[in-house]
Amino acid sequence: MVEAGMETTTPRTAPAATAAAPQAGCDLVTVPARQGLEAVDILRRGAGDGVGPVLHDDDCDTLCFVVPAGTADAWDVPGSVCTQTDGRGQSLVPEPPVAGADWLLPPDEADGATDPAVLRRALGEAARIIEAADSCR
Repeated sequence: MVEAGMETTTPRTAPAATAAAPQAGCDLVTVPARQGLEAVDILRRGAGDGVGPVLHDDDCDTLCFVVPAGTADAWDVPGSVCTQTDGRGQSLVPEPPVAGADWLLPPDEADGATDPAVLRRALGEAARIIEAADSCR
């Protein structure tokens, strides 16, 4: 969740969200890279549920988190986009699923799909961290 005073531009759709998805039965949550990197750190430090595979675009503008299918139906986090993949893609593979993207956390180094509720909390915490850091300048 983006707090008051945070920049809330909607990230452009990452290449992976417009082409084949990295796994059948998943959706993709796309966020600005800065917030996404903070969220990855938060998720990797946390106990319990970890972070699933994460893609970045070659311009390093956005990150895409692999989340379970159906997440897009109820996703409402400002500043992010959740894209349904409609079952495109067959399995997680070591290579990025499309040109113009690469793995930040490849499938073989990540847990299963990221839990949407856990991701939502991590993105909220990341937004608060960024807001605090930016207000210190």
